[in-house]
Amino acid sequence: MDEIIAEEIRKTVNVLRNGGVILYPTDTVWGLGCDALNAKAVDKVYKIKKRHESKSLIILLSSFESLEQYVQKVPEITEDLISSIERPVTVIYDNARNLPKNVTASDGTIAIRIVRDAFCKNLIEALGHPLISSSANISGEPTPLVFSRISQDIIDSVDYCVQLYHDQFVQAKASSIIRLYTNGEYKVIRD
Repeated sequence: MDEIIAEEIRKTVNVLRNGGVILYPTDTVWGLGCDALNAKAVDKVYKIKKRHESKSLIILLSSFESLEQYVQKVPEITEDLISSIERPVTVIYDNARNLPKNVTASDGTIAIRIVRDAFCKNLIEALGHPLISSSANISGEPTPLVFSRISQDIIDSVDYCVQLYHDQFVQAKASSIIRLYTNGEYKVIRD
């Protein structure tokens, strides 16, 4: 791993371990994030976004194997389904577990994306916990697709802004969203 990226991961993990909120490049769009297991940090994300807690957040994992820690029963079809979709996909699962209440939806579901992006994967692995991921905007406002479109209010609200990829333009797009039921049936919510 490049030394600049490794140093950036060290700085970011330090902020996350101290309950901070970060602004970071994800495998889709720039996101607001925190340690998904820290309920107080999750509250900060909701506050920055001016988002009601009834709208749950996405968590990012670094591997398929870690899914079992946060979902009570992972349907057999899951790995094949995720790997068959080329772009990033967020899956909504039943029966979340081992997560703070403010991360899961009121019906006990949880939205999880297993990242393919090297920076995010390394960041999650270095932290040792899943990350919250929510687009870097106030709820209801357009999602900024590049760093330069993120409002100064959002930048000023976080504890740390990752110092990578600010000048890169990627054809960023929100992930596909699939609702996967315990019985293996699924429904595409956002393509």
